[in-house]
Amino acid sequence: MSTQSDLRRACEAGVLDEAQLARILAFLDTHPQDQRMADESPAARFDLTHVLWYGGALIVMAAMGLFTTTAFALMGGWGLFASGLGYAVALTAAGRHLWHSRGLRLPGGLLIAAAVAMVPLMIFGVQDALDLWRYAQGRPGDYNRFFPYVHGSWLYMEAGTALAAALALRFYKVPLLLLVAGVALWFMSMDLAMWFTATPESYDEFTTRRLVSLYFGLAVIGVAWAIDLWRPKGPDLAFWLHIAGAAAFWTGLSLSPESTPLTRFLYCLVNVGLVGFAIYMYRRIYAVFGAMGVSVYLGYLAYDVFKDALLFPFALSLIGLAVIGAGLWLNKRQAALSAAIDRAMPEMMRRLRPRRISAA
Repeated sequence: MSTQSDLRRACEAGVLDEAQLARILAFLDTHPQDQRMADESPAARFDLTHVLWYGGALIVMAAMGLFTTTAFALMGGWGLFASGLGYAVALTAAGRHLWHSRGLRLPGGLLIAAAVAMVPLMIFGVQDALDLWRYAQGRPGDYNRFFPYVHGSWLYMEAGTALAAALALRFYKVPLLLLVAGVALWFMSMDLAMWFTATPESYDEFTTRRLVSLYFGLAVIGVAWAIDLWRPKGPDLAFWLHIAGAAAFWTGLSLSPESTPLTRFLYCLVNVGLVGFAIYMYRRIYAVFGAMGVSVYLGYLAYDVFKDALLFPFALSLIGLAVIGAGLWLNKRQAALSAAIDRAMPEMMRRLRPRRISAA
């Protein structure tokens, strides 16, 4: 599509006058097209190609991380380091080629993010080969325990991964890199708590880690919010940070050991608040977690409070249908409702509301 041709047609149709057309054309002459394209954020898409790209990158990350086997650990520290380094180099080379030579920034960026995800494996291999666990809290087990278990010795792996993600982000504005960094920092927040709270008698103490996860999630949400306000245009760098922050906060909130009717009701109210926060922030992820939390509370009502009430399943199903209907109603009136909320809220809240309308 030719921008100048379209503008001239608009002028001929009376949409623009000659003076306006001249000013716009002068601006375009001093702002090259390739720079405009670099500044623009591509429209959000969700098609089979994107699913395959994201799915492939996540499978690579999981294969060399979460789903590594006990036999994988038999390669020894230097073998693990070599495997991680080989993957990182190959993925980086492929990502740079797609990014720079082919102009395919999304798959190229995903490969760069997958390369950064190899950093904890490399650091683990070096620590294991040189027996550096004595400078931490002892050997934490095989590498595949990094993801499900909290341990103070993982701290160096998490810090290295966050630094690698920050370095890669300096050269490649890839939002998925912030997910890698966010997960590493989430793990680090819980593992760091082990340095201050773990004793042989309280190593399995859970409350501190849960609270660390909750407050860390709030901090990540705050950082993502600040990025939204700082960068309203361009790549949506805060997208994955919102997901990481919401997951950390909601997990810490939902794993509370307290189970009185009042605390459960307050838990439901917080999750309803997450739905409202999603509308305020233009971020659907908070509505997803809020809906899950409300569902957890309704499940509690069904199985504990009203387990012998004959009509409760019918009433609950009607509530579900009403929620679906509310979603359909909101879908048609979302823009008008958002504008009304924007007009009604105080000026300070209006200034703090992100303007990335197309955010997911």
